[in-house]
Amino acid sequence: MRALKGDAFDPKGLVAEAYNIDGITASECRTIFLDWALNLEGDTKEALTILIERHATGAHPMDGVLAEALKADAKPRRRGGWRSRERPPMPS
Repeated sequence: MRALKGDAFDPKGLVAEAYNIDGITASECRTIFLDWALNLEGDTKEALTILIERHATGAHPMDGVLAEALKADAKPRRRGGWRSRERPPMPS
């Protein structure tokens, strides 16, 4: 069952297209995954589960990327930077 571009689980059809690219590398799959994750609205785990059921072949680099993301709860989050660190108290 192949999805059409623009469905709720693959809004831009990025994951579907990744599976159609011959010779795609795991690194390229991770880049595509990040773009997909940043544009997803809704439940990430549900979307990942659906995409794995829909596309996984067991022999494609995207299979590993999706499975790894499902284990790690893949919604990208900003982890903070220098401004998010607690500042030491000012000397008296």
